[in-house]
Amino acid sequence: MIFEPTVSSSDRLPARELAQRRSGTHEMQLLWHPESDRVELAVRDMTTGVSFHLDVDPSKAMDAFYHPFAYVARRSSSHREVRAEKTSIHG
Repeated sequence: MIFEPTVSSSDRLPARELAQRRSGTHEMQLLWHPESDRVELAVRDMTTGVSFHLDVDPSKAMDAFYHPFAYVARRSSSHREVRAEKTSIHG
């Protein structure tokens, strides 16, 4: 796992990684939370440590995974929250 996914209070089981990749300075993970049956996209800039996480529609998961910034831009009018956070990089 590249970095820790967000965990909701309803999820007691760990998220399952569906896919991961790196592109330039960005790391992407596609995660499935089995208890809540939600799919999450996590993106982190390895240079700055800034990351964002968002829930994605399962039917759009691969599109979001391969084009995360275009996916976020298309959803900008959505009511769903995109959480950006600074993560510490160990090592």
